[in-house]
Amino acid sequence: MAKTNGDSMICDVTIIHEDILEKVRIGLTDEIHLRKMAEMFKVMNDPTRLKIINALLLSEMCVCDIAALMEMTQPSISHHLKVMRQSELIKYRREGKVVYYSLDDEHIGLLFQTGLDHAQEKR
Repeated sequence: MAKTNGDSMICDVTIIHEDILEKVRIGLTDEIHLRKMAEMFKVMNDPTRLKIINALLLSEMCVCDIAALMEMTQPSISHHLKVMRQSELIKYRREGKVVYYSLDDEHIGLLFQTGLDHAQEKR
């Protein structure tokens, strides 16, 4: 039986459901991948970087274009891009003297869209 304590639910008794624990233990993601995910979400926890991801969903862009779009300096944008590249959120390709950035893979766009969908839900 559960009782209300403020806004949270607390059990009246302590019962360990071993069958559930075993099933969950088997299905838990390993520590290495959880740490990599946490790092990725930490990098994405910045409105500027989310805006860069949003822009790169729409088009491959160079630093100059991203800086103009964001109304920021090129060194500042380059710093964000470096952090995002190290976390494998974006990739780049060189064409002569120009470096173009794009999302590393389709999963980054899916993460962005899923987060946006959740943020736009009516509550």
